[in-house]
Amino acid sequence: MAGVVLCGANSYEEKYYFNKDFQALPESVRQELQIMCVLYTEDVGGILTMEFNEEGNLEFKVTAADNDYLFDEIGSALKIKQYQTEKRELLESLELFYRVFFMKENPWRDEN
Repeated sequence: MAGVVLCGANSYEEKYYFNKDFQALPESVRQELQIMCVLYTEDVGGILTMEFNEEGNLEFKVTAADNDYLFDEIGSALKIKQYQTEKRELLESLELFYRVFFMKENPWRDEN
């Protein structure tokens, strides 16, 4: 089963995509996601999507055209690592939001 795309940016078409299913997120969060995705594609190129996997974890998915010799693979890995560190709280909050509202998990249930 494919992941659920939250948002993404494409350096080839210079476009940003935000999944309308997540419209309930605060505007400030939506703007921060847009800034992250667009800055990523401006810095390293390619296509970046942020997707929730089946377990509800948010993953960075990167693709680049075979003939894109300007795509910076090392810069890509570094930028994602930077986001995972600097935006850890935001990313964890998005995972919790997804698990509660889309997967219908109850994170507050007693697990004993």
